[in-house]
Amino acid sequence: MQEIYNSKVKETLYKEVLENGMTVMIIPKKNIKKKYIIWGVNYGSNDNKFIVPGTEEPIEVPKGVAHYLEHKMFEQENGVNSLDKLTAIGVSANAYTTNDHTAYLYECTDNFYEALDEFMDYVQNPYFTDENVEKEKGIIGQEIGMYDDYPEWKVYLNALAAMYYFHPVKLDVAGTVETIKNINKEVLYNCYNTFYTPSNMCLVVSGDFEPESLLQEIKRRIIKHERVSEIKRIFEDEPENIVQERIEQKFTVTKPLFNIGFKCSVPEDKVKTHIAIDIILNVLMGDSSELFKELYQEGLLYSSPSMSFEFGKNYAHILISGTSKDPDKLYEKTKLQIEKFLRNGVPAEDFERIKKMIYGEYIKEYDDVTEISRMFLADSMKGINSFEYLDEIENVDLDYVNKVLQENFKEEKMVLSVVK
Repeated sequence: MQEIYNSKVKETLYKEVLENGMTVMIIPKKNIKKKYIIWGVNYGSNDNKFIVPGTEEPIEVPKGVAHYLEHKMFEQENGVNSLDKLTAIGVSANAYTTNDHTAYLYECTDNFYEALDEFMDYVQNPYFTDENVEKEKGIIGQEIGMYDDYPEWKVYLNALAAMYYFHPVKLDVAGTVETIKNINKEVLYNCYNTFYTPSNMCLVVSGDFEPESLLQEIKRRIIKHERVSEIKRIFEDEPENIVQERIEQKFTVTKPLFNIGFKCSVPEDKVKTHIAIDIILNVLMGDSSELFKELYQEGLLYSSPSMSFEFGKNYAHILISGTSKDPDKLYEKTKLQIEKFLRNGVPAEDFERIKKMIYGEYIKEYDDVTEISRMFLADSMKGINSFEYLDEIENVDLDYVNKVLQENFKEEKMVLSVVK
């Protein structure tokens, strides 16, 4: 196994790419009782159009298939639901689907290897029938309806719809009630056989383990697969400009919600750009910023806003979200502060302070096996080793931050989504 040591957090990543192409990453945490495992597939809701390996013609599947497939993976041919079986032995299991990947996971203090038997069995052995696929439509339809009634989710999706013309990142991960009607067992098997191949998967484990011994246990439970050729995913060309600057929707809410977004280009240096944008966002509207104090005093912000940089294979955007009595006024004040930064640069003293704060937050992520595992998996799906954030932050200086500011915080690519 490859050993990658990081002196800043005194942690070692043990990594091996198996013969079948699957990546296994183990981050031991001595004397920690909790154990956490997460198995990710580089396949998410964005992957609706692709060429099946061994064929030449592209196919397009209904929106929401990746999420639907995740739901169906727990049901086994013997009538057992693997989620129930894992719960019965004291293991907390779950799964989720994002735009870019699907993940299956569990955490426990005891019965790790007994759970591993079931875990690695159900992920590698799908069982879809006309009947069990059809009955799931009502369940997922209810889930979609629940999120449709969730204003925080709608204000977020509306911000993406204001940014993107064609990219599927703007669509609900679960699809719609209409699109899931077209999902059948053939569609699910086609997507499973295309994407659920070892070379398109990554398994991450953290806890009190001896890495080589754990690796052998994982290998022993893997079904043999031949490596498949590269999966060809197809996306429409996305214009650089936004669709519209402002979008509004009425909802039953006590206070208006807002999302401010910036449509960005996918960065060449993803890690350094991500760090720089985190610094800029905290200097702009973090708890200690001038703008936050002004907005809070005027009642334009009720609490700290949520701020993030989301990016994948071929999309990137910045989002600031929260509640405000007057989102439009908040939007205009945010614009003015960004214009000030664009003219004068990010204040040097704020840059140094926020950079230290963010570095401290990176260090804290290594305290918990859950945070470690999910972080390494999500980053690996973007082609990143999570240790890179600890190493690259030293190379992010004020000049680089101001360069990233000029490239990504452009008024013509700025949107405001409001739910009133």
